[in-house]
Amino acid sequence: MTDTSIRTYTNEQETETEEETTAVSDEQEHCPECGGRLISDDEHAETVCSDCGLVVEEDEIDRGPEWRAFDSAEKDEKSRVGAPTTNMMHDQGLSTNIGWQDKDAYGRSLSSRQRQKMQRLRTWNERFRTRDSKERNLKQALGEIDRMASALGLPENVRETASVIYRRALEEDLLPGRSIEGVATASLYAAARQAGTPRSLDEISAVSRVEKMELTRTYRYIIRELGLEVKPADPEHYVPRFVSDLDLSDETERMARELLESARQEGVHSGKSPVGLAAAAVYAAALLTNEKVTQNEVSEVASISEVTIRNRYKELLEASDTAAPA
Repeated sequence: MTDTSIRTYTNEQETETEEETTAVSDEQEHCPECGGRLISDDEHAETVCSDCGLVVEEDEIDRGPEWRAFDSAEKDEKSRVGAPTTNMMHDQGLSTNIGWQDKDAYGRSLSSRQRQKMQRLRTWNERFRTRDSKERNLKQALGEIDRMASALGLPENVRETASVIYRRALEEDLLPGRSIEGVATASLYAAARQAGTPRSLDEISAVSRVEKMELTRTYRYIIRELGLEVKPADPEHYVPRFVSDLDLSDETERMARELLESARQEGVHSGKSPVGLAAAAVYAAALLTNEKVTQNEVSEVASISEVTIRNRYKELLEASDTAAPA
């Protein structure tokens, strides 16, 4: 067979294949009965004709996920293609992590030689994950943020925000002359206030490795240099946590909010500690709703003195009496 005849034969085959593909495509796009347009009915897993209603295919395979998601965050959470990236890890969770359980995939313990090999792999893996001083700095700081947030019971969104604030401070070279723990603590304090779940300076400093004075100084510096917008703490944000820790009723929480609102109308909030006002409001509300709670118990939960509670307590009741006739 000559080259010319081979090329002719090949061209004829290609033409026949294209015609068959076109015919199949036309059959898939048009109804075999009336020639109407076919549409896919995902709800019933069928392909039907839009004109005559003929069911061309049924029991189609749904190749999509078996779950539903209503927003992008829920979709990322349910997706099974690996963990999402996070700012709470220095490498954003993209590197490999070798577990510390000396067991294989079947749960069997490794031999002594294999354990030594895995230990060497862990060591080198850890070295490669933090290749320079910046990554080591970030790893230490984010670990510190996670530790303090866990001790304070702060949600994940606060930890994420605090990690972003610390990354910004590191990128803008704000750390020289300040400790890693101080900037990490200030970032967490700012993130908690931004998220509406504030913690007092005493609570933050109790779980931190820096003094309260250094924390306040670093916090002001970070806020000023990064241009963060942090509103003054609202006493009402502390009320639900205090009520929950003291195991008080919803009626007490509602009454405490009313007392704080009356105090706001009378201008009692100005220049007062929001933690002290919240603690005094919870104590006063508990007395008004006939629930047994002592000033000492409220003082321990709020981490403030009993004297502060007594002073704010009187001011709140006076403001409530003044605002009542109006």
